[in-house]
Amino acid sequence: MNDVFAAGDRFLISQARLLERRLFATLFLGQPGAHVVDALRGYQNDDGGFGHGLEPDKRCPASLPIDVEIAFQAMALASAPDNDVITRACDFLAAAAANADAGGAVPLAFPVIEQFPRAAHWTDWTYAPGLNPTAGLAGLLYKLGIDHPWRAHATEYCWQQLAAGDPPGDAHTLSEVLIFLEHVPDRDRADLQARALAAHFADVSMLLLDPDADGYGLTPLQLAPEPGSRWRSLFTDAQIDGHLDRLVKSQQDDGGWPISWEPPSQAATLEWRGIVTLQALRTLTAYGRISAGL
Repeated sequence: MNDVFAAGDRFLISQARLLERRLFATLFLGQPGAHVVDALRGYQNDDGGFGHGLEPDKRCPASLPIDVEIAFQAMALASAPDNDVITRACDFLAAAAANADAGGAVPLAFPVIEQFPRAAHWTDWTYAPGLNPTAGLAGLLYKLGIDHPWRAHATEYCWQQLAAGDPPGDAHTLSEVLIFLEHVPDRDRADLQARALAAHFADVSMLLLDPDADGYGLTPLQLAPEPGSRWRSLFTDAQIDGHLDRLVKSQQDDGGWPISWEPPSQAATLEWRGIVTLQALRTLTAYGRISAGL
């Protein structure tokens, strides 16, 4: 199965953006995570937030919370938190939360995205503050070990929403909540909440528990990307093994993995394919389905 890994590597070299190539080098070639931070700096704006299509579905240069989350994810993956970069981004999130007046929560995006090419699903629903992306951002800050006043406000908001609201109704919100619950310090409370959420997995839209399900959605492998993931136990062996089988079979002739939605441009499509190809290589090597040898 080394051919799978080598073909994925070739796809990243030929088609992916610098960020994913730097992440690959850090994860598989032993290069410093600081190079990942260097790649991220080009996406950071003067207000501390991140933009410029770091999340490729909207080609907006302005700072957006979703782009901040992508930056935090990259630094967490590379084990390379940069205190100055993250603190400035948190200052941006604090200002966004204050403007939203939603108790510490931030939205995914702002109406400024309407001035730029974007995927069809990036509409006004993304302007509402909520657990998506607030919970994921707060959880990543705990993982990165960065304290900031906004993190405390966001944490309080998340606990209040989880205590008072219905379980997350869609897979993206569920994913954000599980990131929060994985890293928030109150472990007993977090694990109890996660078990309660698992009881409703069958009702979560866009959560593809069945490996044979078609269409867009998140799979158990995206919520438990390695055997040691905290939430691996929330899924059956049959679910994990079935999705691993499908992931191996889904590699394309060019070495990359496909996506199941329409980005706003050919460039965005290739950027997304680079992201999901790196994810696939990480997951398949972690679960022992392929070797990282080139």
